[in-house]
Amino acid sequence: MGTNQNTKLFSALSYIGWIGWVISFVLRDKEDEIVKFHLNQSMVLHIAAIIIGVLARLHGIFVVIAGLGGLALFFYIVFGIVRAIQLSTEPLPLIGDIRLVK
Repeated sequence: MGTNQNTKLFSALSYIGWIGWVISFVLRDKEDEIVKFHLNQSMVLHIAAIIIGVLARLHGIFVVIAGLGGLALFFYIVFGIVRAIQLSTEPLPLIGDIRLVK
């Protein structure tokens, strides 16, 4: 696999759960800016998933909010994977300016 294929693989894999994120983080080319970008975007989504999971365990209006958040999160993940496969570094809406991974 060429560098371009590894970039696509590790960028897309980072969105698929914590295990995918860790595999991408460990096995990636450390200088690959596209993979770094997608690792950051997916980390924000993984943290959002934890917050949504906590809200889902509460009662009342939080359950509705968590359900809507979970649906939005699903679409963000799909959108992120598509952009990763396209080798795009266009930030995802609303979360694109958050930087967690350097």
